[in-house]
Amino acid sequence: MKIVTSLSFRGECRQAFEFYARVLGGEITAAMPYGDGPPDMPIGPQYRDWLMHCWLQVGDQAIMGADMDVDWAKNIDKPKNGFDVTLHTDDPAEARRWYDALVEGGQPTMPFGETFWSPGYGGLIDKFGVPWMVNTMPSADWKPAS
Repeated sequence: MKIVTSLSFRGECRQAFEFYARVLGGEITAAMPYGDGPPDMPIGPQYRDWLMHCWLQVGDQAIMGADMDVDWAKNIDKPKNGFDVTLHTDDPAEARRWYDALVEGGQPTMPFGETFWSPGYGGLIDKFGVPWMVNTMPSADWKPAS
């Protein structure tokens, strides 16, 4: 089984996924605009370049995405809440790099730093409104500094 998070945007899916591919070192393996759909698909011309499906592959993990409008997803214009995309690594430097890149232009919800459970953890909402948690998995011999 594979569980994949699917993110929705309002016309920024391509831009967001290109950003995520750069930050995470992944590859966009699918990016289908609404304009490439069936000719009888009821979509306005203003949405032709929006993505109806996008797939970002990062190692053996993936994130899906699509652009939605309020006519199709009534809460798409509201802040995203109730979930986080979560990244885990054993390397605190890698976690810090991900955090610093993702928070650029966004908003920190918890600054990156050591916690009682992790040598490096941080929370943020990125510039596309997507909430993230970045976590360093502690080694077996790790102890918090405080």
